[in-house]
Amino acid sequence: MTVRTSIAAAAICIFAASAQENSQQVRGRQVLEDALKAMGGDAYLHVDDRVESGHAYQFYNKQLSGLEIATVYTRYLSPVPGKVELRQKQVFGQKKDEGGQLITEDKGYEFNYHGARPLADEVIDTFRDSMLHNVFYILRMRMNEPGLTCYFMGTDRFESQPVNIVDITDAESRTVTVYFSQSTKLPVRQSFKRRNETYHDFDTEVSLFAKYRDVGGGVMWPYDVRRERNGQKFFEMYAESVEVNKNLTDDVFSLPSKLKVLPKGK
Repeated sequence: MTVRTSIAAAAICIFAASAQENSQQVRGRQVLEDALKAMGGDAYLHVDDRVESGHAYQFYNKQLSGLEIATVYTRYLSPVPGKVELRQKQVFGQKKDEGGQLITEDKGYEFNYHGARPLADEVIDTFRDSMLHNVFYILRMRMNEPGLTCYFMGTDRFESQPVNIVDITDAESRTVTVYFSQSTKLPVRQSFKRRNETYHDFDTEVSLFAKYRDVGGGVMWPYDVRRERNGQKFFEMYAESVEVNKNLTDDVFSLPSKLKVLPKGK
């Protein structure tokens, strides 16, 4: 009887744990579905491109190290599980003539009037890793990706507002923790860990999102974005204008034909 009782008790515990895990997944998925609806639902899923312009700030050791008037062009491609399928171009200056950065699905460049230099592999890898962890990219491109799971991790308060917390993990075990406002359903914070190859430990990357506005057709987008690494702020952008579905053409995401391509890493 003792052995049978022990087996029965173990089975009950396993069943209870499985039921709780399933409940966490169901609720986590519902939080993401609510967030997608709040972002614009079907309209958000049909955003093909986006143009953001405003002021971008860079920080080093808590000190302002750079200020740019930036315009960021983004175009989404067809989703591929576990890959970043978009093109993004950043240009700087009031007249968009002070250089910038271009990253496509297979290459990347930093450019100015001297020419275009291919980006280092680690820069491109970091960009892609950040995008795969990005909650807005997940909502737009990865919601139906095989192996993507969502676990409801509980509730808390963030900057005086109640939030729902969800861990999103993909088939490659990448995990991002996202705080969603209970009132608006929109993402207000995300965090994930990235391996630091120099020090052989992990950096904690945190992004904060605020001042959402309707940028067209009911699509919501945050105008204020702040990024931190290991508790230190390293980037902020305050958008003054955001537009979607501007029918951006291929030439927007191409280098000018007359621009000299410089050697990589020199």
